[in-house]
Amino acid sequence: MFSTLRRYLPKRFRNEKTVIPVVRLQGAIGSGGPMKTGLSLASAAIPLEKAFSVKKAPAVALIINSPGGSPVQSRLIFKRIRDLAKENEKDVLVFVEDVAASGGYMLAVAGDEIFVDPSSIVGSIGVVAAGFGFTEMIKKIGVDRRVYTAGKKKVILDPFQPEVEEDIEYLKTLQLEIHETFIDLVKSRRSDVLADDPDLFSGKFWTGRTAIQLGLVDAIGDLRGVIRDRYGEKAEPKLISAPRGLFGRKGGVGVGLGGGKLVEGLGGELMSSVEERALWARYGL
Repeated sequence: MFSTLRRYLPKRFRNEKTVIPVVRLQGAIGSGGPMKTGLSLASAAIPLEKAFSVKKAPAVALIINSPGGSPVQSRLIFKRIRDLAKENEKDVLVFVEDVAASGGYMLAVAGDEIFVDPSSIVGSIGVVAAGFGFTEMIKKIGVDRRVYTAGKKKVILDPFQPEVEEDIEYLKTLQLEIHETFIDLVKSRRSDVLADDPDLFSGKFWTGRTAIQLGLVDAIGDLRGVIRDRYGEKAEPKLISAPRGLFGRKGGVGVGLGGGKLVEGLGGELMSSVEERALWARYGL
């Protein structure tokens, strides 16, 4: 009964604490697969919606720990954050843990302020494509590569066929377009504080301390400390989690149980895990 009556008391007598919703955006960015959930708009949408719908919260905090991944999913998550912030008139505070690099940094610039640890890794504003070539291997083991297409450019950069210079140049053209989109997005959010440094958009990455000097982030700070400094000693962060799906996995992506498809999925997931491990390893993690 007292809690009901307290709503009608003047605010200074209510002794209410400020709750700041927190969403954790962690992992490599991509659409995931049958055995795991990647960080994507699909996995992030529900917790973001819930966080921004908390009426009395003056801000939403985002914890980011991501080495990057899909530029499309990165931008989609960025745009959803900014749309929700505008619709609900809330500030967005970003807290970087180990790394916010490449697509992870694209998520970070959705914040109105970005806080880091001195040793956080930040930046890597660029585009990369990597793979392997197996042409010599298949020759040695006596395997013929048989590919049939309609459209002479349907298969380019096939790892089982020799590289074609024209195809490489085409890929680089696409990368430049994606890079320009990334650069424009960063400038649209932080142009007033970015340093005039020729390496800023080169793909290099820096520690959190140096990133402050470059204008990529704003200050050193941790979630609880910043929230209490900003909103009072009684202010508390509240983690908003994704709903649990099949077998208790978060994000609503389950496991395919269709015999051969499961085996096929396991092979794809193994390669995906290797690629994700390589993303983290680039930053010494």
